[in-house]
Amino acid sequence: MSAPAMAQDGSFPMRELPRPETTNGVPHVQAIPELSEEMLRQAAEFPGVVLGATRVSLPNAVGFQMAGEVSIAQPQAIVGGREFAHLHPDGCLHTSLHWDTARGAIDAGWAVAHPWADQRAGWEGFVMIYTPITEAALDVVLQLVRGSYTYLTGELLPET
Repeated sequence: MSAPAMAQDGSFPMRELPRPETTNGVPHVQAIPELSEEMLRQAAEFPGVVLGATRVSLPNAVGFQMAGEVSIAQPQAIVGGREFAHLHPDGCLHTSLHWDTARGAIDAGWAVAHPWADQRAGWEGFVMIYTPITEAALDVVLQLVRGSYTYLTGELLPET
């Protein structure tokens, strides 16, 4: 099964690593993973995505912005502007997923619901994805970020 399809159908391998300790507030605090740079590098290669200062989160977070030419199929699921995800300096990654994908990621131990997920219609799939701490975990996290892009734009990403 391809990564985008896997991310969209909500099936993920069960996380065998212990879940990082987080807080219940915003942001969810985690250790800064060394693999974040690779995740950012790959996300910057998504068509029409520009990384830069967040427009919706705390200072020093990296926002994953969709350029103006990218169509947004699910605008109600975006927290603000054209930012579909952001990575905090502490390693905490927030994004919106289709509800089924979010539920699958939560059930498999890769994510938790964001504290604001019940604050507005369309945010039901707003999650915090655990920081990748291994190459295998990075692959799953990237599947989720790809799934977010696909859900929000309605466009499958090219295979990498």
